[in-house]
Amino acid sequence: MTISQIILASASPRRRDLLSQLGLNFTVAGQDIDETQSPDEEPLDFVRRMALRKAQAVKVEVPLKVSSLVIGSDTIVVCEGFVLGKPVNKKDGLRMLRLLSGKTHSVLTAVAIATLNRECVSVSENKVEFRHITKQEAEAYWQSREPADKAGSYGIQGLGAVFVKTLHGSYSGVVGLPLYETAKLLGEFGIDCMTRAGVEIE
Repeated sequence: MTISQIILASASPRRRDLLSQLGLNFTVAGQDIDETQSPDEEPLDFVRRMALRKAQAVKVEVPLKVSSLVIGSDTIVVCEGFVLGKPVNKKDGLRMLRLLSGKTHSVLTAVAIATLNRECVSVSENKVEFRHITKQEAEAYWQSREPADKAGSYGIQGLGAVFVKTLHGSYSGVVGLPLYETAKLLGEFGIDCMTRAGVEIE
């Protein structure tokens, strides 16, 4: 089947920019869904479910053609067994930064691809080590407004990078859309990102 329409199920400018790196033509159709973790749901299961639910929500709300493909993605931060989503307010954001300070945490980003007849999910698992963050630094960082809409209350692609000592895994996965996993899944649906980007493969 030839894919003629690609839809990104996210309003995130970070995911939009990352997907653009693959040279794809796509539209954006972000959907609001319930992002509550179920009791006893493991972080890996949770992030997979959220990515797939985002793609499924677009399938329900947007009339799809047989040749349409939807990409959904979700990112969570896990530290000491706690899942850290987007902070609900300043107090919550500063709490997350205190928890992450001086420790190594996991960043899980799932990418889901859905058509009318098929659904696939892949997960990027990454380890990020933070240096110690002082109370003054946490306050100043919150005032920058960068942490407000980011899982774990930080953005590695922005000012939050100053806290990162080491990263083991995928940078794009930590930002919000793992390009390796995304391109691999797209390949399963017949989309070669290299040729889509105008690169000739001999």
